[in-house]
Amino acid sequence: MAAERYHIHVADDILDDLKYRLHHIRWPEQIEHTNWERGTERSYLQSLVSYWRDHYDWRAKEAELNRLAQYRSNIDGIDVHFVHERGKGPSPMPIILTHGWPDSYLRYQKIIPLLTDPASYGGDPEDSFDVIVPSLPGFGFSGRPGQSGINNNVVSGMWAKLMTQELGYPKFAAAGGDIGSGVTRYLAFNHPELLFGIHLTDIGIIRDLMASSDPSKLTEEELNYKNSAAKWIAQEGGYMSIQTTRPQTLAYGLSDSPAGLAGWIIEKFRAWSDCNGDLRQRFSEEELITYIMIYWVTNTVGSAAHMYYDNSHSLPALGYIEVPTGVALLPADILPPPKEWAMRNLNVTRWTTLPRGGHFTAMEEPELIARDIRDFYRPLRAKN
Repeated sequence: MAAERYHIHVADDILDDLKYRLHHIRWPEQIEHTNWERGTERSYLQSLVSYWRDHYDWRAKEAELNRLAQYRSNIDGIDVHFVHERGKGPSPMPIILTHGWPDSYLRYQKIIPLLTDPASYGGDPEDSFDVIVPSLPGFGFSGRPGQSGINNNVVSGMWAKLMTQELGYPKFAAAGGDIGSGVTRYLAFNHPELLFGIHLTDIGIIRDLMASSDPSKLTEEELNYKNSAAKWIAQEGGYMSIQTTRPQTLAYGLSDSPAGLAGWIIEKFRAWSDCNGDLRQRFSEEELITYIMIYWVTNTVGSAAHMYYDNSHSLPALGYIEVPTGVALLPADILPPPKEWAMRNLNVTRWTTLPRGGHFTAMEEPELIARDIRDFYRPLRAKN
């Protein structure tokens, strides 16, 4: 494997085609006196698309993104795009940060400098990290897998090769949320000898609690989780049902319509963030459109959805995680895990609830999550 420096440059014809599509959208009707309860609200989406069409400048954003040190390397036959920013402290700890859906490697853009150069933000230079942020296979500027079975477990093996064989780190830290939480946990389970510890902002949907048929065997907190998860899946899990069963069918519409793609993604940013129903409290139009653009210009909304299918159909069971684990929960995140379950299944050495934030923590509250990551790994540095 040999990493090559990567420079984002989207072809003019892709941007010209997008401009045409944004000028020729066929809008569906919105039922009178409805808002977001049936899905993305039309007037909001029309406003966002109007900004996208008339004011958003991809070339300026592209230049900004290219200021990050980006690379691509072929790992197990798949081109993996990743950011690799070196720490500025005396002995930076390497850390790999894994994103989820419907975001991208940009989930961690705001915290990269907070981790690589904490001294510039009022922190201790001893807490610095070398930060590696890959794009999941099938997401963004990574390659699109040509085969099935690319799940959290498989990706964890790719990340182990990226960090050790490609980048030369004999041991490293890892963190993630959403799909990134799953990849990070499989990395810890499969390769504990490589890790200082792992830091998670969620533990995903806990399937064994959902499948439990005997309530008497669950604690009160676990039973509350089971009931809350069932309700959430019934009310909010439609996207998941489609992406775990028919991702290819979904991909035709979302790959062909920028408004459709935006509607599919924006609903989740509103529902899962700490925005109290007002996206503008947390995200600028510029930010949201850039997240959508990463999917559009790479045509990866379909390949990203396929990871849900593969995680549903080919993911092996996960056992007890022995490496030190930090869990930072957010008050507005979806389905916070029961602490008793987490303590039984992971070696949890730090459990915190941050005062603000939702599912997209590193975007919403970068200072809070960067501080928690630094605090969690500080004693682990001393032990290693």
